[in-house]
Amino acid sequence: MAKQKNIRVGISIGDPNGIGGEVILKAFEDPAMLEMYTPVIFGSARLFSFYLKELNLTAKIHGIKSLEDVIPGKINVMRLLKEDYVVEWGKVSKSAGDVAITSLKAAVTALKEGLVDVLVTAPINKESIQSEGFKFPGHTDYLNQELEGESLMFMISETLRVGLLTDHLPISEVSMNITDKLIKTKIGTIKESLKKDFGITRPKIAVLGINPHVGDNGVIGTDDQDKLIPALEELREDGNMIFGPYAADAFFGSANYKNFDAILASYHDQGLIPFKTISFGSGVNFTAGLSHIRTSPDHGTGFDIAGKNEANASSMIAAIHTAAAIHRNRKLYDKLTVNQLKSQSRKRREY
Repeated sequence: MAKQKNIRVGISIGDPNGIGGEVILKAFEDPAMLEMYTPVIFGSARLFSFYLKELNLTAKIHGIKSLEDVIPGKINVMRLLKEDYVVEWGKVSKSAGDVAITSLKAAVTALKEGLVDVLVTAPINKESIQSEGFKFPGHTDYLNQELEGESLMFMISETLRVGLLTDHLPISEVSMNITDKLIKTKIGTIKESLKKDFGITRPKIAVLGINPHVGDNGVIGTDDQDKLIPALEELREDGNMIFGPYAADAFFGSANYKNFDAILASYHDQGLIPFKTISFGSGVNFTAGLSHIRTSPDHGTGFDIAGKNEANASSMIAAIHTAAAIHRNRKLYDKLTVNQLKSQSRKRREY
């Protein structure tokens, strides 16, 4: 692959019947984006040519057969699909799920091999992706298997960062899956990500309660008293700036979230409903805690508007910018850490 100065952004296309292709192409209609990033889309030139014509978009694509053919300043589309896929706008189908997973797996392989710097994923449909070879509720769980580390769904915007203690679980299974180890692991992941990925040296993290009103001292369940509070007290004793647990119902409406660098929600909707209410259209889904960087728009497949040229690419653009910013922050963090270790080693030799 030719030497490139700008960041190589691997992009999986998501469900081809949704708005993924549309927001990807719209994100790179601005020439300034191609000056900063080299997109590598894992799909097919024929499929993206269809999107361009059908949606009357102005972007221009460059079809490639191999990652050796990637050209900076172009929208590179890898020829990946063996058969021509016929788009059925807004339809849930097994064949669409197969396309989405083929794209995702190829993009992740390129990421692990260092052929792209970061991964940005377009939205998938959780029903159509299920198969013998893919039994995951979403991107996060699959990436946790494929990459090193412990994954955390981390929703981020300019004013808000929300991590999830549990993510794609039925509400009936949330409490039974919350353990002392899980609480400490997820908080540790958030803390490390805030330092390494966002440059925050002394993170302040708020935690939301499991039950309404944090259980009201056991009146509405004892999960908070039995699990959450003891774990948080231990973490605080070790010098961590961990606050809460807070009652979730008033936490966001009172703007208390602005006092913290990140918030840990106990379950999916407790965190994502307020996040998307406050940040929808500009938010990003970041998989923190892993050896490689993956981001995604904060919206779904948009089947209701697929094929209508109505999709807003703001969140996709934010996902690309965020992945690149985290990539740069990690490089800087690693450089500073190495220099610090060298300095400490030198001081010990002098002593």
